[in-house]
Amino acid sequence: MSKTDTLTALSDLVDAVQARPLQAGRARRLVALAGAPGSGKSTLASRLVEALCAAGTQAAVVPMDGFHLDNRLLAERDLLPRKGAPETFDQRGFARLVAALASDRDVIYPIFDRSLDLAIAGAGAVDGACEVAVLEGNYLLFDSDGWRDLAPMWDLSVRVDVPRSVLRQRLVERWHIHGLAPAEAEARADGNDMVNADRILAAALPAQITWKGQTE
Repeated sequence: MSKTDTLTALSDLVDAVQARPLQAGRARRLVALAGAPGSGKSTLASRLVEALCAAGTQAAVVPMDGFHLDNRLLAERDLLPRKGAPETFDQRGFARLVAALASDRDVIYPIFDRSLDLAIAGAGAVDGACEVAVLEGNYLLFDSDGWRDLAPMWDLSVRVDVPRSVLRQRLVERWHIHGLAPAEAEARADGNDMVNADRILAAALPAQITWKGQTE
């Protein structure tokens, strides 16, 4: 591949992952799927893992969202209205997970429960059979203190590229689904989610692949 490729076919993305050799001393390959809120990272991660497993490569999705700070801690720090911003995550804890995924055969990690709006410790697991961990999150390729140090850990980095107007439409619809009235949904999307999306776009580190295929 060239330094940055644009892909739209899932089969090509599977080929790109499988072409990455396992680094010496590593337990598995690490693939980063980065993008703004509403870009479809979770959907793409699930589709990629399903396709990898079908192609004979054992893979698992590892979301970053399990490292949301608890709402009580966010409230104490006056950060609750900005939930989802980079400073509302346990970045160091996530970095420790990334290091463990690279070096350890069996890894336990927290998962974020959206219905409860909190992270549940020890709810996810990657075992020794896993050859590829597909990590998905907003800040995996984010040029800011702490976050930028993750970039060298990725065996393959993918940025999910979705037009800003589509992001906003999806985010408003997400808040509709969560029960907010139309005006409230738009205010929530514009007042926080799109602010985070613009921060991500403004401080985006280079990715080896830009994904412009289907994400929803």
